Amino acid sequence: MRRLALFDLDGTLARGDTLRGFVPRLLARHPGRWPRALLLPCFFAAYAAGLLDRGRLKGGILHLLFAGLPRAAVAPVAQGFAAHVLARRLFAAGLDELRSHLAAGDLVVLLSASPDLYVPEIGRLLGVHETHCTQVRWHAGNLDGRLDGPNRRGPEKTRVLAGLRSAHPGLPVIAYGNSPSDLDHMRLCEQAVFVNARGRLAARLAAADPAIRRVQWS
Repeated sequence: MRRLALFDLDGTLARGDTLRGFVPRLLARHPGRWPRALLLPCFFAAYAAGLLDRGRLKGGILHLLFAGLPRAAVAPVAQGFAAHVLARRLFAAGLDELRSHLAAGDLVVLLSASPDLYVPEIGRLLGVHETHCTQVRWHAGNLDGRLDGPNRRGPEKTRVLAGLRSAHPGLPVIAYGNSPSDLDHMRLCEQAVFVNARGRLAARLAAADPAIRRVQWS
């Protein structure tokens, strides 16, 4: 039976946090903006104090460092970074799994909290059918950087899942994730695969979510 396959990006398909890799690359192309990075500890302190959530932290950092950059300055860096992610940062087993779903005729969706500065390009290179990710704001072709909508994490992924079920009724869903914040939507799927759980998290999953398959990808 044809299925709907949802893949998280950071830590699931790709090693680590892709935004942490993208930001230095864009700064390297615009070195005059490096002094702005001196203010980053203020954002992290505000997040630690509970004054910013993850979405506002993400948008605040992008706004601080890159506000005003035109699309023509961002797009080539995003394209190069997406190609780098595919060539160097994907788990081989995860890429094989995604390709097996495509070969089977499944509807494959990339669902990520990372920003649309580069995630749709990664999705295009992977050949997925849909990409849902965090949107950032632009003004007259220049980057603002703050979020233009919700951070696609936790409950927001659950909302996207509901929309996908409505748009594709009758398709059983298999979801791949690697974060505790992914568990809410994964538990609502017919099948779920948790990637690279170790230590206490692996033990907790085994006890609380025995139906969720656990895999180790490298």
